[in-house]
Amino acid sequence: MRYLPLNHDDRRAMLNEIGVNSIDDLFIDVPKEAQLSGAIEGLNDHISEMAVERHFHGLANKNMVAGQGPFFLGAGAYRHHVPASVDHIIQRGEFLTAYTPYQPEIAQGTLQMLFEFQTQVARLFGTDVANASMYDGSTACWEAISMAGRITKRKNVILSGGLHPHYVSVASTMARFTKDILDIGMPDENGDADMARLLSSVNKETSAVVVQYPDIVGNVQDLRALSASCAENGALLIVVVTEPVALGAVTSPGEMGADIVVGEGQSIGVGLQFGGPYVGLFGCKSKYVRQMPGRLCGETVDAEGKRGFVLTLSTREQHIRRDKATSNICTNSGLCALAFSIHMTLLGEKGLRHLAMLNHQKAVSLADKLHALDGVEVLTKQFFNEFAVKLNKPSRAVLHELAEQGILGGVSMERLYPGKDALENIMLVAVTETSTDEDMTRFVSVLKELVA
Repeated sequence: MRYLPLNHDDRRAMLNEIGVNSIDDLFIDVPKEAQLSGAIEGLNDHISEMAVERHFHGLANKNMVAGQGPFFLGAGAYRHHVPASVDHIIQRGEFLTAYTPYQPEIAQGTLQMLFEFQTQVARLFGTDVANASMYDGSTACWEAISMAGRITKRKNVILSGGLHPHYVSVASTMARFTKDILDIGMPDENGDADMARLLSSVNKETSAVVVQYPDIVGNVQDLRALSASCAENGALLIVVVTEPVALGAVTSPGEMGADIVVGEGQSIGVGLQFGGPYVGLFGCKSKYVRQMPGRLCGETVDAEGKRGFVLTLSTREQHIRRDKATSNICTNSGLCALAFSIHMTLLGEKGLRHLAMLNHQKAVSLADKLHALDGVEVLTKQFFNEFAVKLNKPSRAVLHELAEQGILGGVSMERLYPGKDALENIMLVAVTETSTDEDMTRFVSVLKELVA
């Protein structure tokens, strides 16, 4: 049966019912400059379905996909190999058909998966507990800031200059409505100046200090002194992890005293996918568990003494009184969390450590090659798989020329920090296990010509 759209009279009746004169009246809140007027350039008004398909295939073919050539983009989202078995397992009917695990009698598979996911995240972060996932890393970061405010009853939050600017943007947007006061820093080469600022700024009025680990330019820093300073002043230390594979090789934030650890889980089990859907990770010390947003799956026994799983803590307004809810975040990224959990299970602890070391070794190898070029300076001294490189000319132009030759060479800092002229020659380069020796050799060779 074909879909039959509404006719003119149907639409007029609906507009009359809601008291507007035209469809355009429904968009009066959209700024004029953001509204489209007239036809889309290069697209016909009336063509056949096959012609539309052909047109859009042509547009899509102008894109360069991640696996098509040397790929060194990162800055918060990373290209890792996801085994085919992950996609196969998540498509099993038990997982695809289970919606939301409100009824444990019919959702034991999903509940067990969430329980195992939480266990994996808690062990990865070095925290006592973890919840059943959140939307993504940036919103998890804000939820952590909001949670710290509930615990400390304070409004002053210090954001590291090494925190991803998109995460800062999300926090800034939310703080406009909660009246939290954000002290925002700027990144520096090795993070020393930023760490000194954080240590000197934290005081008895501070709710939380938020740092990224590794930070936006790749620095891996010891957070123990900052953790001690936060504890001394009654503030919470929130650590953001955008590349969880790094935790297979470096000390976990929880081991360094972090109170809350959040992150983006895309690197494990979830592809790049044009920016989403991703999966937010959230862990904390057990004493704060009742202030944790979202929901937490727990283990129990049924009336016959058999092991089972249930939603234990669900502190959202759908389950409890609105004024008692910790957050209005309403769900998790269940399928992405499942993919994360399956990939982690396939890797195991030994596999994750091997993967992490492989990433680091390849990154060190490329950094050494780049540093040997005239006109190129590697700025980051201690990194995992991503580092900042300073060129002798604006990096954005160089990256465009690399792309013209089929190489996605990195992310310009100018793109992340528009208008910051001091950063225009700097770019971020990320290396994962998917980068081959041939990819790196070609990247170095072409870049050498461009900066000569």
